[in-house]
Amino acid sequence: DASKAKQFLPSLQRAGRISGIVEFVASGSRLRVYLPKETCLITLLLAGIECPRMQSTGNQGHMITGEPYGEEAYNFTREHCLQKDVEIEVSACDRVGNFIGWLFIDDLNLSLSLVKEGLSGVHFSAEKSPFYSQLIMAEESAKTSKIKIWANFEETKTVEVVDDTSERQCKYEKVVITEVEGPQCFWVQHADSGTEIEQMMERLRTNLADNPPVPGSFTPRRGELCAALFTDNNWYRARVLKTSGPKEITVLYIDFGNIEVLPISKIRALPRDFASMKPQAVEYNLALVREPNDEEMKYDLNAVFKNKILNNMFLLNKEYKINNQEFVTLTNPESKEDIGRALIAEGLALVDKRNEKRFQKMVKDYLGAQDTAKKNRLNMWRYGDITEDDAKEFGYPTK
Repeated sequence: DASKAKQFLPSLQRAGRISGIVEFVASGSRLRVYLPKETCLITLLLAGIECPRMQSTGNQGHMITGEPYGEEAYNFTREHCLQKDVEIEVSACDRVGNFIGWLFIDDLNLSLSLVKEGLSGVHFSAEKSPFYSQLIMAEESAKTSKIKIWANFEETKTVEVVDDTSERQCKYEKVVITEVEGPQCFWVQHADSGTEIEQMMERLRTNLADNPPVPGSFTPRRGELCAALFTDNNWYRARVLKTSGPKEITVLYIDFGNIEVLPISKIRALPRDFASMKPQAVEYNLALVREPNDEEMKYDLNAVFKNKILNNMFLLNKEYKINNQEFVTLTNPESKEDIGRALIAEGLALVDKRNEKRFQKMVKDYLGAQDTAKKNRLNMWRYGDITEDDAKEFGYPTK
């Protein structure tokens, strides 16, 4: 509960290092820790780092693709922490009641260990912590050694060093929406790459037709690229997400973003010439938009959002990043409609507030649209205000 967590936060901060036992590891940087003295179980997000996310299941059962080394980071944290005595230092609390802080095993800082192993990068929020210099040194060492997430790292020369964060930057890119789960997970192709993708797929199909593989010669492994036969009876590039026994494979079509479970007979090894072209579908989240908690309301939101954008062209603008996830706005190039604002104005979504100066004009406009939807009792507001006074103040939906 977010409100209870906020009330509990000051006492945890005053306590300094607190003894606990790790009961569960959800990912490389997310754990559940039991605090015997306080007799409570908390979710702890490791401070100071950006850990690659693991593969997970989205709202409608779709698989959300994991990032490279997300599984390895999870295994590292699990091996070192699960069911072990630890100490934590809580520094903050997020909007949904998760605590953010540092975890120590025999005085070993887990955030620092993950960075040293090349399983996490340093988050800008670490700058104000006493561990910042150690984290930066560990990250630089991992980059130099090119380990794990830094295996393909190349030092880039910065041409422009001025970053005027007081002004919102608009650099619109024309994109086509290829797959939609909801506002927090949709996939796009850049509009100017359409011809190149079509030509590549045509060559792939010709190659597979001219060089049919020997049955049973390819054993799909998780994370591996492959060729997959879609329901239109054409071959596409895909990545293996998981194997369900010896006969079924879950794949992500990397140039479109859709996920499908296929029999192994519809999976082929991807010819080497077709593996070098980077995936043409990119996953994004809608900026400044928050889903309601209610499952029926969420279903309505996702359905309308999908109907508005799927297979259509939009102008995409990158707004901000959270934990390596890009948050963007989508604008209809003809009507100039801002899709995120439209969802809020229709009473289907809530405003996800941001404190950065460059977003204040936008946030004010979005909140105005939300207030109008409330007054007109549209969709989620049809029975009145769905939030309580304290929830409204902090932007939390009632649970």
